[in-house]
Amino acid sequence: MSPHVHGGDSVQKNMYGVCIALLPALVASLWFFGVGAAIVLATSMAACVFFEWAITRFILGRNTLTVCDGSAVLTGILLGFNLPGNLPVWIIIIGALIAIGVGKMTFGGLGQNPFNPALVGRVFLLISFPVQMTTWPAVNATDATTAATPLSIMQEAITSGDASVLSKLPSLQDMFLGATGGSLGEVSALCLLVGCLFMLWRKIITWHIPVSILGTVAVLSAILHASNPVYAVPTQVLCSGGLMLGACYMATDYVTSPMTGKGQLIYGVCIGFLTVIIRNWGAYPEGMSFAILIMNAFTPLINTYCKPKRFGEEAVKK
Repeated sequence: MSPHVHGGDSVQKNMYGVCIALLPALVASLWFFGVGAAIVLATSMAACVFFEWAITRFILGRNTLTVCDGSAVLTGILLGFNLPGNLPVWIIIIGALIAIGVGKMTFGGLGQNPFNPALVGRVFLLISFPVQMTTWPAVNATDATTAATPLSIMQEAITSGDASVLSKLPSLQDMFLGATGGSLGEVSALCLLVGCLFMLWRKIITWHIPVSILGTVAVLSAILHASNPVYAVPTQVLCSGGLMLGACYMATDYVTSPMTGKGQLIYGVCIGFLTVIIRNWGAYPEGMSFAILIMNAFTPLINTYCKPKRFGEEAVKK
């Protein structure tokens, strides 16, 4: 009704839009990791949808089910992208239960969760099952062969103080295209960027968070490399680990990120800063998940600080 204008957006449309954007990376993960990737992704998506349906129906007692809005499917894809392709099925199911049951439905469901559900599930599994979560299958391996990831090689160089260790890194082309070990969502920076451009074109997300995260990481990595060659060059850092996945698809989550452009820039810069700190001096090679969850907690404060002025508001004279 006038004077309101409806843009045609909906939760379902945007959720499935992100799923479509993830399709190139999904295909790449299947190409590089084969059947293992298919099992992990299928299990993660099915388990997330099931747990959301079961909790909504039998615990919350709601007649209106939300499993068709796309949010559970998206959580399943993102959780699967944060897992290695050789992870046992029972661990994946536990991760899905934590992601949906604790990270999302405990707070009331979509729109009320303060933390990204997929990352809640991923971090829980990383802390609970560190060996299984850090054992990576080699790309295109037909057996149980494991391989070092670019992030583990970078951490080895920093720990040993030997810059020659970085020579073990895959070529920049392989890292950009995805022929490296790691989680399923680390396979191809190119595919993730293609999906990000699709979301920008569809106006599902804005540029503020991805650009501020990637820009901050690039600048800090350049400073570190210039000060000491044991730190990798910015291009290698940007194409390694879950940086692209986190910056484009997880940090941009509507519910857990700031609402204003200014707030999103602050949020993104802080995530980039924390990611570099944790990656280089933390206990785990990857810091993206922890950085996003930490800043999820600060989102209400950022929203308060960046609150826009209300129309028609008059300044109070003292």
